Amino acid sequence: MTHPDRSGEPTTPAPESPAANGPELKRTDRSRLEFFQILGWSWDITTAKKLAQGRTPERLIVTEWWAAMLNLVAIDAEHAARVDLSVPLIAATVPTGGILIIDGWHRLCKAVTIGLPELHAVVLTAEEERACRICGGEEPVAEEDMAGSA
Repeated sequence: MTHPDRSGEPTTPAPESPAANGPELKRTDRSRLEFFQILGWSWDITTAKKLAQGRTPERLIVTEWWAAMLNLVAIDAEHAARVDLSVPLIAATVPTGGILIIDGWHRLCKAVTIGLPELHAVVLTAEEERACRICGGEEPVAEEDMAGSA
C-alpha cells in the first residue's frame, strides 16, 4: 500500500518575506512522495520506483505464495480492480534475508483474484533497499565493532 510520504522531504523554499532577515524558511511538499509501511518498517516508494525504472524484471513472484500476506496490507478493492498487471512489482532484499514486496500489493491482489499464477518483479539490491528504507531494521554493525576492545 502506498501513501503520501510524511517524512517531510523534499522541501522547497517558501516565499521570502521582505521583513525577514533570519534563516530561509522552507515549505514541505509531500504531494509527490509515496511510502509503503508494514509493521515497524517503511520504504520511500518514490525512490524505489526511480531505482527500478527501466530495469528488466529479474524475478517471478508466485502469487499464491504471497496471497496470505494480503491480510497485513490495506487494500482498496476498487483500485486493485483497475491496476495494470504489466507493471512489475518492486521487491526489496531485506536484511533479515529473502525479499519483500514493497510496491505492487494492489497488483498482487488483482492477480490472486483473477487466478494469475505469477507476476514479474524488479528486486532491489540490499544497498538500494537501504537507500529507500525510511525506518525499521538496524544499521549493519561492522565486524570490528562487534569484537569490542581488549
